[in-house]
Amino acid sequence: MSEHTNNSNQESAISVRAMDIITSIAFLAIGFTVMIGSLKLGAGWGSDGPEAGYFPFYISLIILLSSTVTLYQAAIVNKKKKTESFVDREPLKQVMAVLLPAIVFVLGVQLIGIYVSSALYIAIFMVWLGKYPIWKAVAVSLGVSVALYLMFEYWFQVPLPHGSWINPLEFLGVR
Repeated sequence: MSEHTNNSNQESAISVRAMDIITSIAFLAIGFTVMIGSLKLGAGWGSDGPEAGYFPFYISLIILLSSTVTLYQAAIVNKKKKTESFVDREPLKQVMAVLLPAIVFVLGVQLIGIYVSSALYIAIFMVWLGKYPIWKAVAVSLGVSVALYLMFEYWFQVPLPHGSWINPLEFLGVR
């Protein structure tokens, strides 16, 4: 058996072939988007040299060609990769346990600001993944957020995002 095949008792979450197809389609979409944008800018050769879209056009053409070849190989030629595991379910769950809260944190920074989002993010991770007691998680997360606030707002005088949706620290005078 190939060393890439799934020898363990774990179930495959997605195959190498499916991942190749998904990735090549995503890059085809990116390539088309860049190509259309570069055509709008002008992808030719002007009187004073290359137009603004000249190099992006050819880079997107290379992306489109290589993605098409990858899609053809994955969908038509290499059907045996259907059985090769790209990632098993358990490692995927571990990655998603970190990735999804990180995405929520980024959205939280935009909506409720970096200080409150950071405090919540740190506390939740400490309790959920680190198995720390709640009092330690609250102490550390508040300490880090206060330290960030003092460092950036007062010492560096660089305001960080306070939240476009709601500013939970407004009652403290943070604007």
